[in-house]
Amino acid sequence: MIDFLDLKQVNIQYKIELKDAFKRVLNSGWYIHGKEVTIFEESFAAFCGTKFCVGVGNGLDALRLIFRAYIEIGIISAGDEVIVPANTYIASILAISENRLIPVLVEPDINTYNIDPEKIEEKITSKTKAILLVHLYGQNAYNKKIQEIADEYKLKIIEDAAQAHGAYYKNKRVGSLGNASGFSFYPVKNLGALGDGGAITTDDEELAKTIRALANYGSHKKYKNEHKGINSRLDEIQAAILSVKLKHLDEDNQKRRRIAQYYIENIKHPDIIMPISNFQFQISNSLDHVWHQFVIRTKRRDQLRKYLQENGIQTIIHYPIPPHKQQAYKEWNNFSFPITEKLSKEVLSLPINSILEKSEIHRIVTSINKFE
Repeated sequence: MIDFLDLKQVNIQYKIELKDAFKRVLNSGWYIHGKEVTIFEESFAAFCGTKFCVGVGNGLDALRLIFRAYIEIGIISAGDEVIVPANTYIASILAISENRLIPVLVEPDINTYNIDPEKIEEKITSKTKAILLVHLYGQNAYNKKIQEIADEYKLKIIEDAAQAHGAYYKNKRVGSLGNASGFSFYPVKNLGALGDGGAITTDDEELAKTIRALANYGSHKKYKNEHKGINSRLDEIQAAILSVKLKHLDEDNQKRRRIAQYYIENIKHPDIIMPISNFQFQISNSLDHVWHQFVIRTKRRDQLRKYLQENGIQTIIHYPIPPHKQQAYKEWNNFSFPITEKLSKEVLSLPINSILEKSEIHRIVTSINKFE
């Protein structure tokens, strides 16, 4: 069986470095808010090209703390609206609604699966304060058009970069494109911890300080609480592990690009629609996409998935139920987002990661091309 993702094998390649990192933390006797977190925050900020990075407990916390901090400093208020893609993972939307803000769903571009810039402006009202830009499946979603809209309407751009560690827009990395960005280090991510973790990057010093306090019970100084905060911390062990894996991230992402290139050049089945990179002609050298997922589309999705499973190839659907069809947002269940709904019925993610063998990649391609 070709597993969709074998996390044990992904991490075993860094076994010696990870053991050294774990021993270093164990022997330090300091496990929360210590030097490992500081080192990682500084390294990740430098990697993304921002002034500040704040480590937090997970990716959802990263996003919800950004919104909460903007509320605390008076830039956003409860009841304001946030533009968000309709086909994102539900966490993006939870971060908005949990802060008593109103998510305004916008359809994606059918080709890139990222938010359609041409559909944003029509959803803007006097209550709109931000665009939550999701770099879905690892492809940068930011562009000049979106920045122009944000500038014209004085909107904050917040990046949900949970799937796009290391991706670029021109000469800038994801995480430095908007006003603030939320990252997840969930183990399956391109930069994954051995547990949960997240981070926020920004150039806004006031925002960073407010987030850091909010994530620490609302406190800058022990026993002095300025905000009604929460407890959301990136711990020392996860920070040390992430520091190890960050050194290998660009190389691992490049391996993913080469796999994506092979898939696109060699999967030739007439019923399958391949993903589109912004620089389709030379995917392996295009830095705008880190291929967190390689997502194909077909109207015969369920049959293809069953066929591949029978042939020893595991696949996953990202995502089978759109947010507006979830019970959690039952007030939206009658809404119609035809592109999002079409994608949910057709998308299928193939294995793509830094440890796939050439023989496995070839087997996946051959099996798909033989599908009848």
